[in-house]
Amino acid sequence: MHIHNLSLQNSVLNTFISEIRDKTIQKDSMRFRRNIERIGEVLGYELSKKLNFKPSEIETPLGKSNISLMKNDIVLCSILRAGVPLHNGLLNYFDAAENAFISAYRHHKHDPESFEIIVEYLACPSLENKTLILADPMLATGQSMVATFEALKPFGIPKEVHLVSVIGAQEGVDFVSKAFGNDTHLWIATVDKKLNDKGYIIPGLGDAGDLAFGEKLQQ
Repeated sequence: MHIHNLSLQNSVLNTFISEIRDKTIQKDSMRFRRNIERIGEVLGYELSKKLNFKPSEIETPLGKSNISLMKNDIVLCSILRAGVPLHNGLLNYFDAAENAFISAYRHHKHDPESFEIIVEYLACPSLENKTLILADPMLATGQSMVATFEALKPFGIPKEVHLVSVIGAQEGVDFVSKAFGNDTHLWIATVDKKLNDKGYIIPGLGDAGDLAFGEKLQQ
């Protein structure tokens, strides 16, 4: 897997990351969502550099201009509900992308420190020979990303796969590196060193879904 950790080079991205981590600033859910969206835009811009382009001719009011434009057929898939702001940021840059949505959540049985990933809702166009961008803001254990990709397989074999995350744990990065093919790309804003006993990223930022949309009732 090709891993693109954008935190290895300083940029304005640092500001957005610092604000989504800051427990005072993240109380403003609208700002939290907007920062996740802006991070998605930065990740989408960097990702676009690895896509395929073709020469095109544009006619202006005063003449003709030659420029290379993307030719990839993109399907953007996000994991609900935390993935929605990240999805919006990516969609801001990939205007013509088709869209897929999937729900994946941790189901704790008897032991609160162990869980399985449950996939329920799924809406997806054909993925056959297309560019799949799979977005999940928090790459903790990596199990949600792998379970989602497995659930998408009946929709066709994509030509290429790009994973996009905001914050990951090194354990999750290692897990998806082994689970996905060598040609897969991971685009991530920053990587933390560890998970706690419950599988949450440390220092992380908390629950991205709750911070973006409010606390949920547990069933």
